Amino acid sequence: MDLGLQGRKAIVTGGTRGIGRAIAERLAMEGADVAICARGADAIPEAVASLESHGVKASGAAVDVGDEAALKAWITETAEAMGGLDVLVANASALASEDTEKAWRAAFEIDVMGTVHTVKAAEPYLEKSDAAAIVAIASISALQYFGGVRAYNSMKAALINHMSNLAHALAPKGIRVNSISPGTIYFEGGVWQQREQEMPEFFETAMAMNPFGRMGTAEEVADATVFLASRPASFITGVNLMVDGGLTQGVQY
Repeated sequence: MDLGLQGRKAIVTGGTRGIGRAIAERLAMEGADVAICARGADAIPEAVASLESHGVKASGAAVDVGDEAALKAWITETAEAMGGLDVLVANASALASEDTEKAWRAAFEIDVMGTVHTVKAAEPYLEKSDAAAIVAIASISALQYFGGVRAYNSMKAALINHMSNLAHALAPKGIRVNSISPGTIYFEGGVWQQREQEMPEFFETAMAMNPFGRMGTAEEVADATVFLASRPASFITGVNLMVDGGLTQGVQY
């Protein structure tokens, strides 16, 4: 299937590792020029080189999504340099898995307000695209009790609600808005590899909850994300797509 992304321009926040990196790579494989950001600068050169190996233009910068001014400046400069913007993937997360004031503030500033500011900065450029799409990475933790009382769960729920509202508000401008809720996703250096090493009993319990007997991969989340951002999904908006291998037991309406 031709996803119609050849020559398109994409921005991915949190794009140097894990799910964000897999999304950026998949976009590049489909022929889209890709710009990524991450809080740390060390991994950016390698990530950009890998993206460029697919024959597209790529760029990267160290940007703290919690720094509104720096984030908006980067998105503006990047969209101008790319000659427009068609796809925006808001992936950056504080991964605030605790129930402390510090965790709640971090999750709010990065997962919620970081996404709000990302979209607002990108909107003027997306309005000019004939195939504009926004996809935010949420979590199944937003939909059910998972892992205890955590800032992460509640802020991801807020993110899904915000994306749904944006879908209605931005449809008249030709901008589609969706979210992806991954389940337990295993990748090198990720949360679940850490759990496997540090909390093996908890890891085994989580693994056993997966009907397929395995956790998902970052590439599987990327495939779903890039599809939602593509031409074949041109009449899909306001959707929260679960990529969880059937882990979520509730019925989604």
